[in-house]
Amino acid sequence: MAITFDFQRRMARLRAQLESHQVQAFIIHSGENIAYLCGFSGHGATLVVSAEQALLITDYRYYLRALEETSGMEVIQRDRDRESLGQCLARVCAKHSVLGFEAEHFSVGQWQHIAEHLRANTCVATVQVVERLRRVKDSQEVACIRGAAEIADAALADTLTLLESGITERELAIELDYQMQRRGSQGVSFDTILLFAERTALPHGEPGAKRLCEGDLILIDFGAVRSGYRSDMTRTYVWGEPTSEQQTLFDTVAKAQQAALQQVCAGICCHELNHAAQQVLASSPYHRYAGEGLGHGVGLTLHELPFIKANAPYQLESGNVITIEPGIYIPNYGGVRLEEDIVVTETGYQRLTQAPQQFALRSEHGDY
Repeated sequence: MAITFDFQRRMARLRAQLESHQVQAFIIHSGENIAYLCGFSGHGATLVVSAEQALLITDYRYYLRALEETSGMEVIQRDRDRESLGQCLARVCAKHSVLGFEAEHFSVGQWQHIAEHLRANTCVATVQVVERLRRVKDSQEVACIRGAAEIADAALADTLTLLESGITERELAIELDYQMQRRGSQGVSFDTILLFAERTALPHGEPGAKRLCEGDLILIDFGAVRSGYRSDMTRTYVWGEPTSEQQTLFDTVAKAQQAALQQVCAGICCHELNHAAQQVLASSPYHRYAGEGLGHGVGLTLHELPFIKANAPYQLESGNVITIEPGIYIPNYGGVRLEEDIVVTETGYQRLTQAPQQFALRSEHGDY
């Protein structure tokens, strides 16, 4: 079933920011922010939003797509050989003396070239204007992330049945990516992290030729995409019967995750959640190897506001979708990370990722 987003409401919320930023129009260049505001899912586009109108600038590659995916705005097909983006912006923004632009989403070189043509305008660098609007998800957005999580849950379950000694990290990662896309994922949320044994101590390691052996730790961090919205889940297993140290390591991370989850509700500060998990990790034998930070927002991008870390002042709101992902990473031994996607409610949270957090998996010696 197709999900319909309220783009008019999103545009209205952005327009309400014009006065507070003392600009007459915003120049939006981030692909995710453009998608959020008007539904255009292509590339090579720039959006100009003023109080009176919205203009989407693209080229011949995406012009028809932009017409199909958007409504209530003018779509401009720029001839890239005859008109630079700066020249086009100068033309369409001539009546706006003060322009806000997304400073984080233009390279220095890009903006220097554009600014050459906007000398008649005052240009104001803005930061995270749309990203702040995106922090709280509406019900349609939550449904998309839940759908992505369901795809990932099912894909993981099928992929785990293929585990056998001798399989490589890369082989298993390719299978997991295939299973997600077979179920309708739009590509993958990010490059899948799938590691064995001591390589699980690499928080963002790349799957390689390492082969699975009895007793190895297995770390899998991955996600699916539905309607542009991403999921992000991590599970850690052991292939066979865990040693006492492996079990203690897993139990410590699970306890830290639960300590944070028990605190989640609208109104709590992000740094308080981080502190709850870090207290558990700091009192364990593995405190020197604890990862920094606890989680992040997830939505149209993998890492977005709010970030759950020390000194983060943001108070969670109902509708935030965040990850809770403590981890311990011991060089030359291995690591454990457990990660859930949750949506914050007034009194707690709802889990979006549902895959079981079992630790021991079947090996040649039986099912543990």
